Amino acid sequence: MQEQIKELFTESIQAQIAAGEVLPGVLESASISIAQALINGNKLLCCGASSCHMLSDHFAALLVNFFETERPCLPAISLSPQALNLSSQPSTNRSRDIFARQIRALGEQGDLLLVLAINGNEKSVISAVEAALTKDMTVIALVGVDGGELAGLLSANDVEIRIPAKRPSRILESHLVNLHCLSELVDMTLFPQGEN
Repeated sequence: MQEQIKELFTESIQAQIAAGEVLPGVLESASISIAQALINGNKLLCCGASSCHMLSDHFAALLVNFFETERPCLPAISLSPQALNLSSQPSTNRSRDIFARQIRALGEQGDLLLVLAINGNEKSVISAVEAALTKDMTVIALVGVDGGELAGLLSANDVEIRIPAKRPSRILESHLVNLHCLSELVDMTLFPQGEN
């Protein structure tokens, strides 16, 4: 069992090294997009498909509060996966449109949508991106595998942070590291500190 544990750590480390080789450019681009939107008075909306939603909450909380250094609050909202109407009217699209409806209600031109997915084929995230694009919002997508259907929705103005992994657990771990990286880069851009 201990050998299996060591293998899991090794696999995780290798996934992070692979991500570190291919993602610096897109992480820089995403952080600049976030910082510029916030400078322009816009906000960041975040959502995540199923197991990724906890990371959406975490990232929005880091921006509203702070990452590692105290700073002013930044406008970020994690969209709720529980925002269902208790109406007795049946709807087959409720779970698919759960984030899209909130984007149509809260999103404005110039805002950013940050989405987190495992394979890019999650219907709730695809619907969210489609809604954001109708609002002229820029999309930052963190996704694994081959990007799925989600990758095909993105334009040159959007940023795809594609994790070079296929295993869901490794993709989630990389998403967390990337969100922490984005938090630090946004803080460095908006609130530069003097040399220590």
